[in-house]
Amino acid sequence: MGVKVAILDDWFDTLRRLPCFATLAGHDVTIWTDHVEDEAELARRLSDTDALVLIRERTPIRKSLVDRLPRLRLISQRSVYPHIDIEACTRNGILVCSNLHADTPSYATAELTWALVLAAARQIPESSASLRAGKWQSGVGRTLRGKTLGVYGFGRIGEVVAGYGKAFGMDVMIWAREASRNRASAAGYRIATGRSDLFAESDILSLHIRLVTATRGIVTAADLALMKPTSILVNTSRAGLIEPDALVEALRRGRPGWAAVDVFEVEPVRDVHDPLLNLPNVTATPHIGYVTYEEWNLQFADIFDQVVAFDEGHPINVINPDALAKI
Repeated sequence: MGVKVAILDDWFDTLRRLPCFATLAGHDVTIWTDHVEDEAELARRLSDTDALVLIRERTPIRKSLVDRLPRLRLISQRSVYPHIDIEACTRNGILVCSNLHADTPSYATAELTWALVLAAARQIPESSASLRAGKWQSGVGRTLRGKTLGVYGFGRIGEVVAGYGKAFGMDVMIWAREASRNRASAAGYRIATGRSDLFAESDILSLHIRLVTATRGIVTAADLALMKPTSILVNTSRAGLIEPDALVEALRRGRPGWAAVDVFEVEPVRDVHDPLLNLPNVTATPHIGYVTYEEWNLQFADIFDQVVAFDEGHPINVINPDALAKI
């Protein structure tokens, strides 16, 4: 039958080049490659859309926008959905379909995490900039082997990162909720004697906790103050895990000595004066953890399958089944 599909925030027009894009053959697909925050403009663009495809959390879908989209019947995405007002969607008869991929880690994010670890420890961006400026070497890095890697959260990605640390000859230490600690212990990893010890003993501390209401701000200024002046905090999960403004102030005080981050409180970051971007002891990337062709093809195969299943009358991965009664 075919539906009118809109895809937001495909900044580099990547999706149509993926093998899985062929799944949408026969549907009327519009791809927006810019990022729009103005709600009136979003409502105009999506006014005749049946199915909305989201790229993770790039555009929030709140009640005020949902109420302006009477034709919309499906939001298709992958992973968690804190950016979507599920109640408003249900009330308006909009299905939200999302494969939570409970057993599939994002290897792309794990790999980017390790790239940031190496970049910060070996001062790779600084050395590259020095070389391009004709100054040759710019400083002395640090070896990972023999150091302590702290992994806060032992879910799918945290477990993969712990494995990378082990392969690099690091002493890997885990802190997580009890069930995850037990699983990590069974896998042979050392469990921190307490949460504060994770911060105090880690040379590299990588955050791998899901951001929910209970975990927002879970890393406090007091936690950061426990870290070594030579340590590196790595965050490829969510910026909201850290208490607001705490990381900038901690870095200014020198504990931790460095941060490597892929996530920010407000994205995309357009302000070149953002404090994190202007501290000399920060290595930063623009939320590219999951941004690889392979990862996107994996994720959007699910997302496009959800669109097709909806069009065929048997929706899958439905988050809000109560909306079915209103379609």
